Amino acid sequence: MTDFGSDVEGDATAITDTADVLVLRTGTHGIPVEQYVAAVRERLPNRTVELARTPAEEREKIEDARFVTGMTLGDDLLEAAENLEVFACAYAGTGHLPLERLEERGVTVTNASGVHGPNIGEHVLGAILRFARRFHVGARHQRRREWRHYQTHELQGSTVTIVGLGAIGRAVCERLEPFGVETIGARYTPEKGGPTDEVIGFEGDAFDAALAKTDYLVLACPLTETTRGLLDREAFVTLDPDAVLVNIARGPVVDTDALVEALRSNWIRGASLDVTDPEPLPEEHPLWTLENVQITPHNAGYTPEYYERLADIVAENARRFAHDPAAELENQVLP
Repeated sequence: MTDFGSDVEGDATAITDTADVLVLRTGTHGIPVEQYVAAVRERLPNRTVELARTPAEEREKIEDARFVTGMTLGDDLLEAAENLEVFACAYAGTGHLPLERLEERGVTVTNASGVHGPNIGEHVLGAILRFARRFHVGARHQRRREWRHYQTHELQGSTVTIVGLGAIGRAVCERLEPFGVETIGARYTPEKGGPTDEVIGFEGDAFDAALAKTDYLVLACPLTETTRGLLDREAFVTLDPDAVLVNIARGPVVDTDALVEALRSNWIRGASLDVTDPEPLPEEHPLWTLENVQITPHNAGYTPEYYERLADIVAENARRFAHDPAAELENQVLP
């Protein structure tokens, strides 16, 4: 936990009856939103942090609020937020927000990028090790009480391609470093480089060449027009037949029909899917029944430390805003 200490005298924004930070009522991961409020208050002991616990309280308190944080911000609340200057989104993604209206209003928007790095990094590493050492086969033999040897793989010496080198992609790279693997990173602007041994773009011959030598393909990119359907039938045909797909990005990054065909036809060795398209995955969907598939219900993002890490970002931004409303904020998305 970051210790921000006490607020210094002379901040540009004086403390008034209006809360310095207003927290909206929607929580996440089944963790009470009160824990988030407590974490922010702990980091801002000399500032007022209020929770709007009901729809009526949200409508009332947001009228005067300048700095608001929450998971969502509907059009009705935005309409009521007459003095809003900063909305600190409690999710890493902001596509669900009315960004155009927020931009028109001149509202600064930040996100929770970086909060998920450790937990999703561990999830990806666990998925890779599961397929490398084939723990699922051992578990199946155990259920049957069969003492029967089976062949496994080594992660060392493998090629891991990570599509997306944001906070999550970088966290995956860090956790793979001790395992002696070659890493390839794919990003929109490969000229920026990254923590991988090689950095390429999403399209073209370089991307196809990477797929052809990939043992583990990790999708950690946002869903955009570029990445939608990135893993199509041609991509699965190009992948090494011994490759494993790990998707913790968004379901539509993968063409689901092509994935099912690839798994059934042994074009790839297997897939670990934390996200699917459609989502939730219907009970009758064939992905449930394939033994070379691991499915988790969009659960990689869960961590008991979510609110603690989020509060670090939001409290620091609240301090910057209080000192200078025009200051650049951490994880700023708009403007």
